Amino acid sequence: MTSAPSIMLTQPDLQRLERLLDSLDDYGPAAQALEEELSRARVVEPSEMPASVVTMNSRVHCLDEVSGKDYHLELVYPQQAGTAGTVSVLAPVGTALLGLTVGQHIDWPTPGGKLLKLKVLAVEYQPEANGRD
Repeated sequence: MTSAPSIMLTQPDLQRLERLLDSLDDYGPAAQALEEELSRARVVEPSEMPASVVTMNSRVHCLDEVSGKDYHLELVYPQQAGTAGTVSVLAPVGTALLGLTVGQHIDWPTPGGKLLKLKVLAVEYQPEANGRD
């Protein structure tokens, strides 16, 4: 990772993601990348989470500034991924989006050697802003 903006997580998301990491049979680069993100996050209660932050199960509008491709994605746990518009938190782009705030950019190397330059344009839905955690 070449750029690491500050990120925020809720306490429940942190606990769920730590349990996810503990349950993995294959603790490879994706899990290590997620663990690094969790270790640097500022952790808050769900009621303290600004609506502009990407949390688990958020729908986000983002832009890959290299390709110009526009994405509308829902950040989900691996077992929920696989349908159109979902991205697993263990996928490079999912890990990169976790905890970002609208307007933030992140550079994220993919396993294939490409560099994603993501900018969060909007959080279209966030569970915490809608009374859910």
